[in-house]
Order: sequence, then C-alpha cells, then structure tokens
Amino acid sequence: MRMVFITREERFSPNSVERDAAIAQAVVNELAVAGVDVRMVGEGELSEWQPPFTVDVWLSMGRLPSTTAFLRERERLGEATLNSGSGVEACTRVTLHRLMRDNHLPMPPDKGSHGYWVKRGDSAAQQPGDVVYCPDEDAADEATRQMLKRGVGSVVVSAHVVGDLVKFYGVEGADFFHTSYPAEEGFSKFGDEERNGPPRHHPFDATFLRAEAERLSRLLHVPVYGGDCIVTQEGDLAMIDFNDWPSFAPCRKEAARAIAARAVDMAKKEN
Repeated sequence: MRMVFITREERFSPNSVERDAAIAQAVVNELAVAGVDVRMVGEGELSEWQPPFTVDVWLSMGRLPSTTAFLRERERLGEATLNSGSGVEACTRVTLHRLMRDNHLPMPPDKGSHGYWVKRGDSAAQQPGDVVYCPDEDAADEATRQMLKRGVGSVVVSAHVVGDLVKFYGVEGADFFHTSYPAEEGFSKFGDEERNGPPRHHPFDATFLRAEAERLSRLLHVPVYGGDCIVTQEGDLAMIDFNDWPSFAPCRKEAARAIAARAVDMAKKEN
C-alpha cells in the first residue's frame, strides 16, 4: 500500500505552522506503523515532483489552486484523494454560506442586535483583516468596502451570536468526533475568540452537532474537517466556520489514527 501526503504552504497556516506540521507528521507516522509506504511533499514542490511508485491514496492539506487542480486531475483518473481537490475549493465562506442556508444547517442569522462579523468570502482567513467584528450595520458596510478595496474577491456578513465558542473536529465515516473550548486552551489565531468571553458551558446536543457537521462534510466532499460553532444559553447551535483539514491540536493522536484508518480503508476499496 503506497500513499503520498501533500503538506500545506505556510501562508495557509496563520499562527499554526507548527500545529499543521504536527498533524501531518502524526498521520504519516500512523500510516507507517500500519505498513504503508508513505512519502511527504510540500504543495509548493508538487509541480516538479514525481512519485516513485503508483499511488493508492493522495492525502492532502494543500490549498494552492495548483494543488487542488492537481488533485482534481487525480480524481478524474480514478485515483483516491483525501481531502478532494473539489472539496477544498468549495471551502470558501461564500460557498459554505450558500450550502448551509440551502440545506437548513444551523448558522448565524443575517441580522442581529449584538454586532456583525465581516469575513473574507473567497478563501480561508490568512491574516487578521480577513475577519472583522463590527458593532453595527454601518461599521459592517465600511468594513466590507475596505475588504473589497484591498482586493478580496467576496465578503460574507453575518450577525454575531452570543454564547460559548466551541470548536469541533471530525473525520467523516470514522468513529471520531471531538469538541473543545478554545478559550480554555489558551490558543487563538487572531484573538477573535475573546469576543465571546470565557465559556459558560451551556448544555448542548453534541450528537446533533456531529450529525450536522458530517452532513456538511458530505455536501462539500471534505471528510477530514473542523470548525467552530456558537452554543447559546438556550442550547441552540450556530456553525460559524468550517475548514478542510484543521490542525486537530487538542486531539492530534486520536485524529491521526482516524485519518490513517480512513486512508487505509480507501486504499483497500480501490484495490
């Protein structure tokens, strides 16, 4: 069994370069223990690199357009990919917003009385200015203008939801799903988590959250996923972010095992 792991370009790992590298290495280690011949290649080197063997599964954290195009070509040729190139391309906030709305997934409302979030819509956030909190609609309109002015292709605006910020991590089709409170872990990419304050641990239905997160992962064709949601005082959920292949920092060991098992299962089905 032979696989290639494509690692992520650093610009797509804001304040998380080491964490993203750690989950990549953890998955590779698990695959090696399972007897898989696995090689790693950076997505920036992919165009000039040739695998030394026929590849059973391409595992990829890559987000460059050239990487997703490469993966889509592999898929066209019938080769297995995890995650898929088309799935990664679909993980823009504009597409997420549309899919969640059209499929009645739990999400923030468009209007509210607690402020607004203006977010880059054409890709994942790469710098602090890609996600901006605004106290009212006028400020949100100005933030939208400024974001578009600096070349961002599209913008998504949603109302701020008051409640606990909960991160979730999963591997669709595997027996793995993890939730955590980032405010208690002391890590923040851009400091936006502080807007919700310390968690109050409002009770919520984790089974429902997992079901809805996996439903979105299937719609996107992104089996390895993570995201953020808000849990209100009443226990209602609003998913505010969804990402292809997060760092899985609070649950790296368990996630690596689940991802490796998913990849091995894919390879067996291909052969």
